[in-house]
Amino acid sequence: MAVRKSPYLSSPTLAPETSDSPPIRRHSYFTSSVGKKVLMAITGLCLVGFLIFHLIGNLLLFFGPASLNEYSNWLIVNPLIVPAEIGLLAIFVVHVAEAVTNWLTNRSARPVPYYNSARRLFGYGWAGKPSRKGIASSTMIVTGLVIVVFLIVHLLQFKFGPDYPVTSPAFGTPGIRDLYRLDVENFTNSAIVVFYVFCLALIGFHLWHGITSALNSLGLDHPRYTPTLLQISRVAAVLIAAGFIAIPLWIYFVRG
Repeated sequence: MAVRKSPYLSSPTLAPETSDSPPIRRHSYFTSSVGKKVLMAITGLCLVGFLIFHLIGNLLLFFGPASLNEYSNWLIVNPLIVPAEIGLLAIFVVHVAEAVTNWLTNRSARPVPYYNSARRLFGYGWAGKPSRKGIASSTMIVTGLVIVVFLIVHLLQFKFGPDYPVTSPAFGTPGIRDLYRLDVENFTNSAIVVFYVFCLALIGFHLWHGITSALNSLGLDHPRYTPTLLQISRVAAVLIAAGFIAIPLWIYFVRG
C-alpha cells in the first residue's frame, strides 16, 4: 500500500552560507564592560596592598636612620626586587589604561552632563536621598592623573635620586645607600613638603572611593556587610594617606 506524502510536511531547508556573512567574533571576558571593571578592581587592590607594604617600610624612619637604611638596602640587594618592580609596573599600567578607557566610554555614552550635578557631587541622589556618588567618585579620573604625575616626580627624587653612601655606623652599614639623608634633604624644602602633602591627600581621596568601588566590582556588596566594608575601606584610606603625610611633616617640623 502506497503512503501518500503530505504536502504540509516538508523537510526543513537551511539557508545557504554566503561568503558575505560576517564572521562571528569571540570576545574575551576582560574586554567586556564587566570584565574591565573586574580587572580594574583586581589591579587597584594589588596597588593598595603595595601602598600598605611601602608605608610600613617608610615608617621605619621613625625608628632611626639605621632602621630605614638597612631596610632599604635589604630591598635593593633582594634578587626578587626587579621582577617585583616589573610586575608592579605592569599592574599600574593596566589599571591606568582600564581607568582611562572606562572613563572615555562613559563620557561618550553620555556627553551631556547630569542635571544639577553639584547636588550629586556632594552625595545626594535625584530625590535628595543619600547616595554613594560624591566628590571622591566624581573626581577619580582627575585624582588618578595627579597620582601619575606625582609618581613620576617621586621616582625621580628617590629611586633615581642621589645615591649617598652611609659613612657612619649610626646610620647603618657603611657603604649602603643613605636613604634617610635623602629623605631629610628633600623634606626640609617647604615647596616639596607642600607638593607631597597635597598629592598624598589626593591619594587618600582616590582610595576613599576606589577601595569600596573595587570590592563592589568583585561582587562583595550585600546589605548586611556592605556598610561595614564601606567604613573599613574609608578608615584604611585615611590611615594610608595620614601615614605617608606624617613623614614629610615630621621631618620638616620636628627633624629639620
